[in-house]
Amino acid sequence: MGIFQKKKKTVRKEYDASVCKPVLRCSICTGEQVAGFQNLQTGQFEEAGLIRNEEELREFLDTYGIQEIEKIY
Repeated sequence: MGIFQKKKKTVRKEYDASVCKPVLRCSICTGEQVAGFQNLQTGQFEEAGLIRNEEELREFLDTYGIQEIEKIY
């Protein structure tokens, strides 16, 4: 890592809100959190990325333009 790093530019991605909803899948045992999308028809979860801290969660929300996210266990 250098002293002069470029700031990561957030690229806005889209998802079809009529087909899936954004969720945080949380493990009760380990506390691990995975951000992704749950299909409204089948309930199938599609992983988008591991969330290790608040900054990564904020980055995920900004990337997809999400205001609120539901936690599932």
